Amino acid sequence: MPDVPETVGTPDGSFEFEHRPTTDQSFENALAKARNGTRLTVDDAVELFTTGTDRDGIDHFRKEQVLEAADRRRAEVVGDEVTFVANLNNNVTTACNTGCLFCNFKDRSEQFRSDYQEDHGGFTKTPSESREIVRDALDRGIYEVCSVSGLHPALALDDEHREILEASDRGDLNYRSPDEYEKDPATYCEQLSAMNVGDVHLHSMTPEEAYHARRGTDWSYEEVFGRLKDAGLDSVPGTAAEILVDEVRDVICPGKIGTDEWLEAMEAAASVGLDMTSTMMYGHVENERHRALHLQRIRDLQDRTGAITEFVPLSFVHEETPLYERGMVDGGATVDEDELLIAVSRLFLDNVDHIQASWVKYGDTQGLKMLTCGADDFMGTILSEEITKRAGGDYGEFRSFQEYADMVTAIGRTPVERSTDYEQRRIIDPDADVLGPQLGPRADGTPLLE
Repeated sequence: MPDVPETVGTPDGSFEFEHRPTTDQSFENALAKARNGTRLTVDDAVELFTTGTDRDGIDHFRKEQVLEAADRRRAEVVGDEVTFVANLNNNVTTACNTGCLFCNFKDRSEQFRSDYQEDHGGFTKTPSESREIVRDALDRGIYEVCSVSGLHPALALDDEHREILEASDRGDLNYRSPDEYEKDPATYCEQLSAMNVGDVHLHSMTPEEAYHARRGTDWSYEEVFGRLKDAGLDSVPGTAAEILVDEVRDVICPGKIGTDEWLEAMEAAASVGLDMTSTMMYGHVENERHRALHLQRIRDLQDRTGAITEFVPLSFVHEETPLYERGMVDGGATVDEDELLIAVSRLFLDNVDHIQASWVKYGDTQGLKMLTCGADDFMGTILSEEITKRAGGDYGEFRSFQEYADMVTAIGRTPVERSTDYEQRRIIDPDADVLGPQLGPRADGTPLLE
């Protein structure tokens, strides 16, 4: 696992970053701009995140002003609907040796090799296994399959890519033949083709996975995403973003691609006609300026592409992660920080209509509160969710339509089933005798699970 650069840490456990949360702006000016719809600057966002750099700690009166402005903006942009999608998570493998310090989902890939005798608790699925899982979920009524996986050394883009990797004598490609592993994950294209069942929407292939799918070649990201689209890919999850500032990435994920390459990959996905989401994983070593710079890079990307359907803030779950175990963090974001992240995202991202509240990260009660802080989407049913659970998360792995209807109407909002791209929408009647999805290719309104 890569070590953290020694020059970053200080004796008190903080980090000597170039970017600091200081500004020449005032909170009052930043709030006024947010209220009247003027496009915010990075300094404005820092003032709103901190509730004013002129004082220490969160000022709760000011915080409520920010939340109120964001909730009003949400109502202006998308109204009172709260959307969600009937979806399945089918992560192909936990095998990975990237060594991200915030992650406990992945397992060292060496443990998956045939000569490793101990139990490692991870998994790899073959394409036929993935197809069976998706087929079963499609019969239950799902609309979307989300698949985000570890960087298994045996994974290649397709057969041509496999031939290139097999013929290469380079030692820096993180490649091993499938013959060395207990189970062959096949290729990315084969996995996508297998999951492409009955018009289901395939949401997969992060920029980091796309980088893995072109290693050892001179192929552009456009070429890679074009081949993936031909295999059935419909949209791209904007994860692996973490914080899009390299001095933070150098600490928490030194083995991952940098900010510029992440943005290059996402722009390429958009150029071949793929929609995408965007994310931020916050609450670890970064500060408020890093968060503001991240938002600026997402907004600029949307200005260039127009392909981002939603922004998804992901609050860092610290338990059982290397960052926490090594004493580099002593916890995650506070509730105040969570609420302000949602609110400032709504106010800053004036070109992204939808902001998601994650009930997996926040839980039900706080997730609902986020819907009054600027968020309008409440994730999906998630028939399987391993990532947060393996990092020590406490919240559930499945959400029924009845639960969605009850929770959303309880806060006076309208529950709406949506497609991944938000183009198909269906208002839910919370008083219906039976509640289930109707937008999926095989959905008939019955519950996903009996």
